[in-house]
Amino acid sequence: MNFLELAKKRYAERFFDPRPIEQEKLDMILEAGRVSPTARNQQPQRFYLIRSEEAREKLKTVTRYHYNAPLMILVCFDKDTVWKHPGDSFFKDYNSGEQDASIAATTMMYEAEDLGVHTIWVRDFDSKKVVETFGLPENIMPVMLLGLGYPNDRAKPNGWHFKRNPIEDFVREL
Repeated sequence: MNFLELAKKRYAERFFDPRPIEQEKLDMILEAGRVSPTARNQQPQRFYLIRSEEAREKLKTVTRYHYNAPLMILVCFDKDTVWKHPGDSFFKDYNSGEQDASIAATTMMYEAEDLGVHTIWVRDFDSKKVVETFGLPENIMPVMLLGLGYPNDRAKPNGWHFKRNPIEDFVREL
């Protein structure tokens, strides 16, 4: 399958089977996030694995959108490592952290899909509460949760998944 077919096939999974992801597959998914492009190759992305029963119970206190995924990766960035562009007159104090972490998460999502592992990204949480609940260092900024696992027998894309606006809505010539 080519990349565009893979991208069209992937959907946000909401119905996970409880079986764990094999370590070999997880290692490949994490490696995809590690080698993803970042601004000036600063590599500020950080991944925190949430898979123990204790960690998954903590997760349920910061978001209701955990979908009982057997593994969640808290995708973050290190504020001390991001590329900063102080000369941008429109975006004061711009830094690349959120974009770099998002690129890494997206790269991991597609690697997971290629390996037969389904994913969902979640951003419905309060960052401060996540930092406090998991005891993260003050330089670590949460960006999203990436749920991973195998689909159960109820798995299917949401109805709106295949609704796509036409390309003309996205592209403009300058």
